[in-house]
Amino acid sequence: MQLPIYLDYHATTPVDPRVLAAMLPYFTDKFGNASSRHHSFGWAAKDAVENARARVASLIGASANEIVFTSGATESNNLAIRGAAEAYRTKGNHVVTCVSEHRAVIDTCRKLETQGLRVTYLPVGLDGRIDLDELRAAITEQTILVTIMAANNEIGVLQPVAEIGTVAMEREVVFHTDAVQAVGKVPFDVNETHAGLVSLSAHKIYGPKGVGALYVRRRNPRVLVAEQTSGGGHERGIRSGTLNTPGIVGFGAAAAICREEMAAESARIRQLRDRLNRQLRENLEGIRVNGSMEHRLPNNLNVSFSDLDGDALLMAIDDVALSSGAACTSADRAPSHVLRALGLDDELARASLRFGLGRWTTEAEIDYVAKKVTDVVHYLRKLSPLQPLYAEAEQRLN
Repeated sequence: MQLPIYLDYHATTPVDPRVLAAMLPYFTDKFGNASSRHHSFGWAAKDAVENARARVASLIGASANEIVFTSGATESNNLAIRGAAEAYRTKGNHVVTCVSEHRAVIDTCRKLETQGLRVTYLPVGLDGRIDLDELRAAITEQTILVTIMAANNEIGVLQPVAEIGTVAMEREVVFHTDAVQAVGKVPFDVNETHAGLVSLSAHKIYGPKGVGALYVRRRNPRVLVAEQTSGGGHERGIRSGTLNTPGIVGFGAAAAICREEMAAESARIRQLRDRLNRQLRENLEGIRVNGSMEHRLPNNLNVSFSDLDGDALLMAIDDVALSSGAACTSADRAPSHVLRALGLDDELARASLRFGLGRWTTEAEIDYVAKKVTDVVHYLRKLSPLQPLYAEAEQRLN
């Protein structure tokens, strides 16, 4: 076992060596532009792109011609939301989303609100999931899009996307889902979820950074998206720009590996995640797991620790790469909007850790991290000047 230990696989993943091997020729020998149609260099690049397109499509049960390559999930989310709002503006101007969405969705919706779009932000329960009855009540005749993420990037909670898609389909509203964290870790099929638009990212599934995709349904029903980047008509006129051939090849290779190995890999990682959770709960008091454990990604554990300073907690765990439950969006470390949506106060939200396990996480690493976190929490609580008050309060409650 080597230090530091990486447990931040939700933020990004290392490129799988098999993916890198597939990419390397397209930086040097096969460097052609996939849009160059008059020589073999361009043909080779185009063939590689189309092969990768088919591999990405296969991972989510789509057709290859429904995959539009982008620079990543943020662009895919923007293209889906802005593109749908523009394409369906004659039908309505209302979007339904959720308070715990990724910032790429929330900030895009807020920007569109300044341009006249109306947005409903659904709350989530203590388990982190939306209420389907509230979704039904929120949809009006002016609703053109429902955008709810498949799996939360902080707490790993899985939304009932198949049921959400059914509600949207019954009301003839386009359903977009940011499936970046879910695809490659849990089964996801565009037809079972009735999704019209799906955002994907390569670097979350052991592919390269800087490449993503947007699934755009072509039939039953056909979904329209207005281009947001003009200049050449690439990707069927939906997203112009020279294609990142090496990145796309890597995306395809990563998707193919996930399709073959996801079931076994997720089962192994789930066992490690549960081992970590068990050890923390057996050795520490005053902790809570945020969000549903039943409806959760197999590689996620988000835990809050009471009676602790969040900054001190992160600084003390100096040999493990983790993320805090707080989104560091300002100098004063504003607490995570996701954890606040679950009802956590600012102090508890800041004293939270997101453990993201992955392909190369080992049992030895999990045991080390569990002991490290336990020791740090005990130590910091002993240092707290409020600890006697906490102990006295606990004694009275018991």
